[in-house]
Amino acid sequence: MKSELSNRAKKDYELVLKAKAGDQGAYAMLLNRYWDSIFFMLLKMVHNKDDAEDLTIEAFGKAFKNLQYYEPEFAFSTWLFKIANNNTIDFIRRQKGKTVTIDNQGRNPEEESLIQLQSMSPDPEEELIRKQKAILLKEIVDELKPRYSRLVNLRYYKEYSYEEIAKELILPLGTVKAQLFRAKELLATILRNKDV
Repeated sequence: MKSELSNRAKKDYELVLKAKAGDQGAYAMLLNRYWDSIFFMLLKMVHNKDDAEDLTIEAFGKAFKNLQYYEPEFAFSTWLFKIANNNTIDFIRRQKGKTVTIDNQGRNPEEESLIQLQSMSPDPEEELIRKQKAILLKEIVDELKPRYSRLVNLRYYKEYSYEEIAKELILPLGTVKAQLFRAKELLATILRNKDV
C-alpha cells in the first residue's frame, strides 16, 4: 500500500481486506461511508432519484463483486467513484438510444419522406413472455430468506423508498441498503443459474 494514502484511505483499505475475507460488516461500513456521496453525484448526472438509487446500488455491486481487482495504489473512494461514473455514463448512453427526434431540418420540405417507427409496445407474444418472467421472478423472490424477500417486495413491488423501508422494518438505513444490495446479488445469481 502506498504511504501517500490518507488515513481515511488506509482505513478503507483495511475494510476492503476484511470484505475480501467475507466480513459482511466491512461491506456495510464501506456502503454507509460512500452511499450519500455516490448517490448525489449520480443524481446530478441522471436527474432522477429512482435511477440514481438504482445506479448507486449497481455501482456498489460492481465494486464489491470486483474487490479482488482493487489495488491500493489509489484510494478506494477514487476507484469506487470511477466505477459509479462509468456505469452511469453507460446508462445515459443506453437511455439516449431510446429517444427519437423527428424534425425536418436539412431536408427539402417538398420531398416526401416515409418514416417508419417501430412500436415500443410489445407484441402479444412478447407480452406473454414478459408476464411469465414476472411470475417466475415473484416466485423466486418469495423463495429468498424472509428478510431479503420482504425487502425486495417493499422496494420493487410496493415501491417504498429506502427511508420508508427502514421505518417499516425498524432498521438503520445503511442496513436496509446493504441487505437490499445482497438480495439483488442473490436474485441475479439465481436468475443466471435458471437462465431467465
